[in-house]
Parts: sequence; C-alpha cells; structure tokens
Amino acid sequence: MLYQNDVEAANALHQKYTELKKEISKVIVGQNSIVEALLISIFSNGHTLMIGLPGLAKTLLVKTLSEVLDLSFNRIQFTPDLMPSDITGSEILNEKREFQFLHGPIFANIILADEINRTPPKTQAALLEAMQEKTVTINGKLHQLPNPFFVLATQNPIEQEGTYALPEAQLDRFMFNVFLDYPSFEEEVDIIKATTSNNKIQLNKIIHGTEILAFQDLVRKTPVADNVIDYAVKLVSKTRPQSSFATDEIKKYIDFGAGPRAGQFLIIGAKAHALLHGKYSPDIENVKAVAVNILRHRMIKNYRAEAEGIKIEQIIAGIM
Repeated sequence: MLYQNDVEAANALHQKYTELKKEISKVIVGQNSIVEALLISIFSNGHTLMIGLPGLAKTLLVKTLSEVLDLSFNRIQFTPDLMPSDITGSEILNEKREFQFLHGPIFANIILADEINRTPPKTQAALLEAMQEKTVTINGKLHQLPNPFFVLATQNPIEQEGTYALPEAQLDRFMFNVFLDYPSFEEEVDIIKATTSNNKIQLNKIIHGTEILAFQDLVRKTPVADNVIDYAVKLVSKTRPQSSFATDEIKKYIDFGAGPRAGQFLIIGAKAHALLHGKYSPDIENVKAVAVNILRHRMIKNYRAEAEGIKIEQIIAGIM
C-alpha cells in the first residue's frame, strides 16, 4: 500500500501534479491547458487525440511526459501502407520450427500514434481492441499490454490530402480531443532561446507506473454528489437533437449528439480535475472544466452549421 488512506493519497496526487507541471515546463513552453488535459486523461485511465499544426511540439510533449512519468514510450508513424501487424506484432516460424510471437511497437506504456488519420480504417481498427481491452489478439491468442497503457494520437487539421477520417467508434474511444494552438509571442521567444542553444535539460522522474495505477484507483473511488451526476447526464442529453433537454441551437445545428460514454468520462474527468487541484470531491465547475474536450468529438454538426461557420465549441458553451 503506497498511502495510509485516501486523503493522504489525494494530497500526494495534488503535490505530484505541481511537480509534474514544473518538470514538464523545463522542456515544454506554455501549453498549460494541454499538459493538464493529458495528465487528467492519464490519471483517468483514458486516451487523448491531439489536433494541431506541424511544429507545435506534440511529439516532444508526449516524449517528455513519458520521461517524467517513468513509462516506456513508442512512437508509431501512421502511413497509408502501414499494416495492422506493423502495430500489434505477428507470429513467425523460428529456427526450432515453432511459432514465436514478435511484439509490435504497441507493447509500451505510452503510444504516440502520429498522424493517425493517414492510415486506412483497417489499420486504424488495430488500435480498437488495444484501447478498450488493453489486449492484442493474434491468431486467437490473447496478449496483455503493459499496465498502465495510454494512446496519445495526433492529427493534422489542415493537410487532408491522403487522409482517412477516423470512424466514430474509434473517436469515441478517446476520452479527450484537445487542440494545440500557436504559442504567444512571449512563449515563442522563450522557445527560440531554449531550442537554439546547446543547453542540455535533465528531466527528473516524478512518478512511476505503480503510483499511476494507485492514483487511477483513487480517482475511481472519489465520491461525487448526485447533483453533479445529474448535471453531467443532463449536459450529455442536451447534445442530442431528439432529447427533451435539447435547445433550439442543438436542434438547428447538430445531427447526432454524444453517447453514454461521454457522461462516464465527464464524471471520471471531473474527479481527476478536482483531485489535481486539491479538492476531495468534484463539483459542477469541475465537470465544466473538462466538458469541451470530452464533447467536441462526439457531436456531429449538420450542413447548416458548416455553412454558417458555427464552431462546436460555441454550441457546447451554449448548453453549459
């Protein structure tokens, strides 16, 4: 047992969060909300899809995260010719004429699925079992993935030639969908200074896998009031045009709303957000803090919304 009780564990998680942010900031300038979202996702045992332009340090961010969390890390570059076995691994006939399983790059604690939308749906589907069940099945044999296990995927929002849209079933597996924006002027100055010198940055390992699993268990055990659950369920219901809770704006601009998994992630995410910020139980403000990243990829706009240039974030803000 790592901690004497849940209060001690909650205080430790809050302290670790402060230390993690400080350590990551040695390498990553700005992007505070993205760092927070990734850490909430990890302590919630979820996966994250990051959408951002090239050169915004997505790969560096994930690699830095794996170092301070003391977790194994593999980067998979998704390309049109990538095969499912290139991700999961395959069985070969060895010198003893016996079948031997060769582990693919997915056998690591943190997987960076780089430009995930560049590979066909058949290969994208190789991630579905891994993300949901934390296992890989090859020739009927079940192989357990390392624990903890996280998929952090990236997608380029503007270069759409030669890309394949992610199926809704796979999008729904991602707890968060976060957008990386350009740094501010001051942040960009700091980035240029840091990356054009010969200073070598030594990162400290703040936490390890066993602690992460303990904190994930703590998040699950964190109590939540009924009114907070009611708010989360009502918020999800409001995203569905056919729901009695739907606003006129939802009926006007949305074809399909979020499913039950969104409500589950809203509560788990709110619990993790509360604990990271030193609270022992989440309130409605914690739900609101994670809502946009959870709902934006689960709501499908119609042609009218696209024609009028309505952003999904505007619609979510309206129902909150």
